[in-house]
This record gives sequence, structure tokens and C-alpha cells, in this order.
Amino acid sequence: MKQPTAEAITHLRNRIHIIIEGTDTRLGKLFDIVLLIAILASVAIVMLDSVLYMRLQYGTLFFYAEWFFTILFTIEYSLRLFSAPNRLRYVFSFFGIVDLLSVLPSYLSLMFVGVQYLLVIRILRILRIFRVLKLKAYMQQAGFLASALKTSQQKITVFFLSLVLLVTIFGSVIYVVEGPENGFTSIPLSIYWAVVTMTTVGYGDISPKTPLGQAIATMVMITGYSIIAVPTGIFTSELARNMRPQLNPITCPNCGKFGHAVGATFCDRCGHALHV
Repeated sequence: MKQPTAEAITHLRNRIHIIIEGTDTRLGKLFDIVLLIAILASVAIVMLDSVLYMRLQYGTLFFYAEWFFTILFTIEYSLRLFSAPNRLRYVFSFFGIVDLLSVLPSYLSLMFVGVQYLLVIRILRILRIFRVLKLKAYMQQAGFLASALKTSQQKITVFFLSLVLLVTIFGSVIYVVEGPENGFTSIPLSIYWAVVTMTTVGYGDISPKTPLGQAIATMVMITGYSIIAVPTGIFTSELARNMRPQLNPITCPNCGKFGHAVGATFCDRCGHALHV
């Protein structure tokens, strides 16, 4: 029997890679459509299987359907691994890990007892829609968000530490004022009340009964409304700064405009040559 040559294997890898990663061919478009339907159907099955009466009535159907999709995604993962230009890079990439986690829990449930709850990880399959719909172009916008979070990390950390101190103080005060007889049986429980009140959630499971306690509750609620926008303002400020285009600190000798695009040789206001 004739063995496939290295050239034939390389050609096959390239062909599979074009079909899987590209949308310019008919097979590529068909692959994306089939994969999208499979992802949505498998995610729907995972969600429906968590409903008790649905699981009791259609559990067997869900079981076979889930293994059908698991085998299908396993074949797809194997093809991606086989055709990847850099296999190690694919394995440890974001989508490579998501692809693996979409099939791994099902196999683990066969080998180990008590890992059935790990099957909920299969819901991560929905993240694969980003790849199928070619939403990688939006990753740059996500990069702006991540960069803004990183640059505002210290400010937000200081804010949350201040918030922790604040709810600890409010919780301790309300514990002293109300006491166990009004439901505030401990300082941790009182801190929980302070968090719920400050975030204006208001579960109602515990509330102050005395006039002084109600006055403190009013202060906590007003404080919560006052500071709730602080982290949003910090993040928005950093986001606007990161999205602002980088400018070279060059002044136009003709019109005096300061700041021009990186690499610009002429003023964008008057057209005069810049001394770069």
C-alpha cells in the first residue's frame, strides 16, 4: 500500500485549514453554518437538561444528542489541531482551550465518579460563536476595555477598599444600635445588611426597627447612591484616554496647531509641512 508523502499531508492540512478557518469557499461557508447550528443546539440541550421535568421526560434523548455533539466537536477539535500551522500555539490559545473544554467534561464523566457537575462547563461552547461569526474584529474593542480596566486598577482598588471600610463601619454601628433583638445578631450579618442597603438591593430579610437605626439606614442608602457612579467614572475616564488617538507633540510652524497624528508630515489644519 502506497504511503502518503509529506507533500500530500501538507496539502491536506492546508486544505482543511482553508475550509475550517476561511469563509471564501463553499465548503468553508457550509462548515461554519453546520458548526453554528451544532453549537446552538448543544447549548440548548445543556440548558434544557438542567430543567428537572425536561430531564425526566427527555433524558435519554438528551444523553444521545449530547454524545453526538461531543463526538462531532471532538472530530472538529482534532481537525483544527491537525491543520493548525502552530499546534502548540493553538492548544494554549483562548479558543483552543474553549474547544477542549467543550468536549473534555463529557469524557471525564465516564472515567471519574462525581464530576457530573463539571458538565455545566459545556456551556462555554457558546463562546465558540465568536469564532464562527468571525467576531475577532471586535477583539480590538475588547482590548480597549481590558486596557482601561488595567490602567484604572489602582484607583478602583482604593475605591473598593474604602467601600469595605465604610460598610464595616456602618455594619458595626447598626449592630450596636439595633442589637440581636431586632435581627442584627452579629457584626458580619450587620455588614451584610449594610452591603445590601448601600447597593439599594433591599432584600428585606433584615431591617432596622428603631428610629435611630432607620436614620442610619437612610444615610447608608444616600451614601450608596452618591458613590455608585464613582467606579464607572474612573473606568470611563481611562477608556476615553485609551481610545483617544496617539498624537505627536509637534506644533505647526504656520498655524500653531499642537498635536498631529503619528507619522504625519503635513499639518491636518493648514497643510503646511511639519518639522518632524
